Amino acid sequence: MNLSDSRTAGQPLARLSAAEAVFNELRSAIESGRLEVGAKLSSEATLAQEYGVSRSVIREALRSCTALGLTVTKTGRGTFVVADRVAKDLVLGHYSALELTEARPHIEVPAAGLAAERRTPEELAAMRDIVAAMAAEDDPEAWVGLDSSFHAAIARASRNKVFENVVADIREALAHQSETLNVVADRQHASDKEHQRILQAIESGSAAEACAAMSEHLHAVGVAVDSILNP
Repeated sequence: MNLSDSRTAGQPLARLSAAEAVFNELRSAIESGRLEVGAKLSSEATLAQEYGVSRSVIREALRSCTALGLTVTKTGRGTFVVADRVAKDLVLGHYSALELTEARPHIEVPAAGLAAERRTPEELAAMRDIVAAMAAEDDPEAWVGLDSSFHAAIARASRNKVFENVVADIREALAHQSETLNVVADRQHASDKEHQRILQAIESGSAAEACAAMSEHLHAVGVAVDSILNP
């Protein structure tokens, strides 16, 4: 089934985000059965033309569909519908959302506390630059990259190689999760505020405040994940 059957081809979508609008239409088509399990989606180029958006927006929406377990993309063959309901967990590359939710508080909370005590002026300046760039960024893909850079910077500033290496290992999964939450749960603005609080706590040098700010951020992320999996 071609998506143009259910909308006016070429009609541009407002970028509220555009990826969110495309994702919502794809999800609606899949869950309603207009796009049946087993159906092959149109190519990225075709979908981009139909929706009046860039191919990067289409890729973002498709990655969110895959993360929710609705579609799978096969190299050289295309993207196919594999389920008509959201999975019980998000697929984020090598890790799942539930695995990240369980593990991150044991890694990133203490890392934030140590970063508050051990960060150098240069590391703090780099974190400030990242957070400022995120607040001003309106490109979703660029924002996701900055988000993972911020968490990696905190882990490095902790001076604990275990924390640094673990965060580096899950960085790709974190990026996939952030992208999906921004598209599906509109998390970007809230994350900006939470990151600002984490930065302020690290800047203050208070390990307790940094731990609390990171814990609050991770809890909010967990709530957002749960809202997707258990609407």
